[in-house]
Amino acid sequence: MKAWIPHPDGRRLLGEVPPGVTVEVLEDPSRLPSAPAGVRFWVPPFLSGPDAGALLTELPDVEVVQLLSAGADAWVGRVPAGVTLCDARGVHDSATAEWVVTAILAALRGFAPLARAQARREWAYDEVAPTDELAGKRVLIVGAGSIGAAVRARLAPFEVSFTLVARTPRPADGVHGVAELPTLLPEADVVVLLVPLTDRTRGLVDERFLAAMPDGALLVNAARGPVARTSALVTELSSGRLRAALDVTDPEPLPADHPLWELPNVLLTPHVAGSVRGLLPRAYRLVGEQLRRFAGGEDLANRVVDGY
Repeated sequence: MKAWIPHPDGRRLLGEVPPGVTVEVLEDPSRLPSAPAGVRFWVPPFLSGPDAGALLTELPDVEVVQLLSAGADAWVGRVPAGVTLCDARGVHDSATAEWVVTAILAALRGFAPLARAQARREWAYDEVAPTDELAGKRVLIVGAGSIGAAVRARLAPFEVSFTLVARTPRPADGVHGVAELPTLLPEADVVVLLVPLTDRTRGLVDERFLAAMPDGALLVNAARGPVARTSALVTELSSGRLRAALDVTDPEPLPADHPLWELPNVLLTPHVAGSVRGLLPRAYRLVGEQLRRFAGGEDLANRVVDGY
């Protein structure tokens, strides 16, 4: 059988390849490394879009699509029946958690206006100080999965308190359900979004969600852009009542003339939370494990069910 991967370095990073498996590199979907027949295990490029997904129609024997992203929203509903879709849950925990902590600190400590002042060669103490601080903040993490746990572990030394929310409440673990958000949001200084994009979470952050957040609160979106309703974000953030740190937007990329670019209370990064130098070694460690499981007839990890 054949396995297609998107990175030449992946061959080295996979580890031991099972007997009878040929690993080929498909960097450009328009230039196939060999005939598609016999490809049973396919790894699309990281953050690949509809063009990569269209290749599925040309792979008659594919049985497993192993993603390099933690989110599977671009693939759910597009994978043929009988094909197992797996995500890269766990691969991006540390990188995304680092981005969340960085974004929170940068937003609260005024790094964006300080960077702009540096570009103007201005000593902006009187403009920015005193800044806000993270110590003592009440942090609400919406998405109590592995990334949520990583964020909590990294924020714990900053003397904050936590409330965790998941799709289904887990009282024994102190995790609340999404239905409780209206009563939890008014008590949160920082709201971190880490949920996958599904029919249930699309537009979760709407006018009512934002209105429930207290004055001066910070919204951090490290999930997917459509989890937040952009029109609601623009309206609320334009008022100056809330602050936001966004690694994802809807649409994405964000057009140059979009009003979010100009708001001084918004920190924007171009979907880079998971794009770190350690990504490929971690990702291909998972790919190698999955390929060996598949070749050995074992159950695969990280199967995507109901969009998760």
